[in-house]
Amino acid sequence: MIGQITVFSGPERRRRWSEDERLEILNEAFAPGACVAEVARRRDVSTALVYTWRRKLRDAHSEPEPDDLAVPGFAAAVMIEDVDIAPSGQQPAIVIELARGKRISIFASASPALVASALKALR
Repeated sequence: MIGQITVFSGPERRRRWSEDERLEILNEAFAPGACVAEVARRRDVSTALVYTWRRKLRDAHSEPEPDDLAVPGFAAAVMIEDVDIAPSGQQPAIVIELARGKRISIFASASPALVASALKALR
């Protein structure tokens, strides 16, 4: 019995991009006023790959998260009664202290939808 072999000639199916090419494409795609889809089409690369490169670059240069923040849990709530209470709307109703010295203030005048959005973003 004789087998049949099909040989595909031509360019390699998977393209290889150097680090410089990737950075050039990312700078072009995310420049002010640029459209990622247009840049990807012009450079013959998928938009998903452009976003993957951006995510990997961002992950490589971001600070590692402390391990204790990776596990969901409860946060301590501290109520502080202030003798010098400012008029409502000038002093935040809730102050959420985050890791690395970050802070979110929620005022009493904030809509429930805005508060819900802020709290969802903290997840």
